[in-house]
Amino acid sequence: MSTETEKVPIPQKLTLTIKEAAEYSNIGINKIDSLLRSYNCPFVLYVGTKKLVKRKEFEECIRTQVMI
Repeated sequence: MSTETEKVPIPQKLTLTIKEAAEYSNIGINKIDSLLRSYNCPFVLYVGTKKLVKRKEFEECIRTQVMI
């Protein structure tokens, strides 16, 4: 029996922290934070003052972009 908590794999998460999104996409933390602050960002989710990344919308945005 393991005492450490089991982590949900990133591809199964609905939302990601900025750090997780950076690791997942190989895009820098500062760039992701900048994208999240942009007007009408389609993949930002605010939980109080915390910003999370909606994984599926983030993936779709990356898939359709040529340059970020």
